[in-house]
Amino acid sequence: MSILNVLLRPDKLLVAVDTLAQDAHTGQQSRGAKLLLIPQHYLVLACRGSAQFFLRIYELCLQASFRADFTMEQLMAELGLVIDKVWPAYVEAADRAGLPRSDLHTELVLGGWSPKNGRMMATAYAKDAGGAAAVVQILAGGLASPGEPLRGRPDSFDAAAVAEAGRLQAVYLNDRTGRAVAGGSLLVARLSRGLATVEEIGLL
Repeated sequence: MSILNVLLRPDKLLVAVDTLAQDAHTGQQSRGAKLLLIPQHYLVLACRGSAQFFLRIYELCLQASFRADFTMEQLMAELGLVIDKVWPAYVEAADRAGLPRSDLHTELVLGGWSPKNGRMMATAYAKDAGGAAAVVQILAGGLASPGEPLRGRPDSFDAAAVAEAGRLQAVYLNDRTGRAVAGGSLLVARLSRGLATVEEIGLL
């Protein structure tokens, strides 16, 4: 479990993730990259869940981004099917490693500037070991995962408000599970037309 927050307006996109990573075999903790850029198209891919699966999906998105006919709209439309295609191999590898299937889940967000539509766009994807197709949701205003500790809070692009939301979510997740599953620092990607930046805005 970790933090994945998205704020979306026609002119800008913000994606925030925590950096706490844990080796599924040893339990050893480290800092993990849960958001990665496709900078030539001003896109960001971020995840909540399996880091190995996330890196595989990022690799495929990055490869697709080199196509001469690449568009973000096509990638967003295809990504749910790609997730479904890659997922069985991930589940098989997890079975071989003895990981419980209840731990196998992913939430992904792909977003960025759409030259075709002249605005920021983002789509969320969710998949678990239950066998159903990936859930695909085009985002209108954003996403907060987990959302429970942020109910009633107004959306804000302000760094202090984004950091406070992350701290509330980390406390909620760690209290609910009884162990540290979210933490480290909060990384924020900010995208606008022709600009993509990543910064650390505080410790959780």
